[in-house]
Amino acid sequence: MKSTLVIGSTVVDVLLNLPHLPVRGEDINLQAVSHRIGGCAWNTAWMLRLFDIPHTLCSPVGTGMYGRFVEERFFKEGIKPFAKVPEENGCCFCLIEEDGERTFLSRHGAEYLFSKKWMNNIDYPGVDSIFICGIEVEDPTGSEIVDFVRDHPDLKLFFAPGPRIMNISSDRMEELFSCHPILHLNEREALLFTGKSYIESAADVLAAKTQNAIVVTLGDKGAWYMDKGESKGHASAPFPAKVKDTIGAGDAHFGALIACLKQGKTLGEAVEIANRIGAAVVEVSGATLGREEFSKIL
Repeated sequence: MKSTLVIGSTVVDVLLNLPHLPVRGEDINLQAVSHRIGGCAWNTAWMLRLFDIPHTLCSPVGTGMYGRFVEERFFKEGIKPFAKVPEENGCCFCLIEEDGERTFLSRHGAEYLFSKKWMNNIDYPGVDSIFICGIEVEDPTGSEIVDFVRDHPDLKLFFAPGPRIMNISSDRMEELFSCHPILHLNEREALLFTGKSYIESAADVLAAKTQNAIVVTLGDKGAWYMDKGESKGHASAPFPAKVKDTIGAGDAHFGALIACLKQGKTLGEAVEIANRIGAAVVEVSGATLGREEFSKIL
């Protein structure tokens, strides 16, 4: 099996559990504070790792306390930092309400940088696909990501535009759509971007742009998908979950989906397994499942 290049950030998530989101001037006592590894690329790559899918995590590591946190986790997992950047890593403050909903406050640093030069040593005959996320595409060096993808039309593209989909320039989005990605996004993102009121209509718009499969996560309602060349989509049932927090659920869902597709499963089969993984992730604190938790699921 060939490898997937997972391009993007590895972030330190600072989890702040609180009874409700603060209003201006309010004082709130936090219920808990913890630090976890996260970021779209890390969360996706970790899922590929759990599935034993070959991949390369193309994630830069910077300096400072958060850079050291990331590098220590990489060392623990036997991962060599893909690129060392002489700038501080940022972090993501995750405000978690009692129902598990999360609100992010992000400070971008070295982890969101990208350079095509870093990719010169990749063994491309052993690679068949690329994963990218919209948060990195939005940033100034996102143009380098788009250029890299465009320069490798032979590699299958998996693209998760993310919650800041409307902040990505239209030019960059159109360039990526022209690369025919398999698109993965949630219901809010799909409706907001297309201006439609129903998932079916939104998917028609997106499929016309990408000419490829569309997968839309629906939270506790499961997921909806339409395969390449199909004119009608399909619902995929949810798995029940006791929500602890929703951090990283979308990334884990997409990572599991990619893993299953690379194992030769159909899109419908892959979405069903991804739903099960997503349900498991919301039941734990932070963005990733442990190996023991993962083994119990499958």
